Amino acid sequence: MLIIKADRAPLIYQWIKDRGGVAVWNSISLSDPSKQLLTPALTDGKPTTKPHWSVTDTPEVISDAAAVWVTIDKEVKRFHIALRNTGLYIKLTDASSRRVRAETERAGEDAHYEFDYDCQEAVIFKSTQKFTLTQYAVEKGL
Repeated sequence: MLIIKADRAPLIYQWIKDRGGVAVWNSISLSDPSKQLLTPALTDGKPTTKPHWSVTDTPEVISDAAAVWVTIDKEVKRFHIALRNTGLYIKLTDASSRRVRAETERAGEDAHYEFDYDCQEAVIFKSTQKFTLTQYAVEKGL
């Protein structure tokens, strides 16, 4: 199952209709294990090549729009985060990491976070509606 935000739905739907599906490339990087990259399954009629060194060699290909979920999210909370420079990366401080996890848990099931880099803030979102991509496409006339 793949979960995407509503703003990505038209592109993902087009890839499923016209490009052989959506290829889901999972991370092999220990520094970002939850990362996924999405590409069309086919480019110029051939399987899309691996987009980055940090993902698996072969993707999971989803060719059924009913296997993709579209979420519409609402902002629940926003707060300042502190960063530290490790020499190789800029990361959250331990205290900021704990707060992000705690606030995401407090927001409940279907909550997730993103970072607003311009303001150096964590933003907690909660899903308010969920549709299959098929339902979303019919409703929006894609």
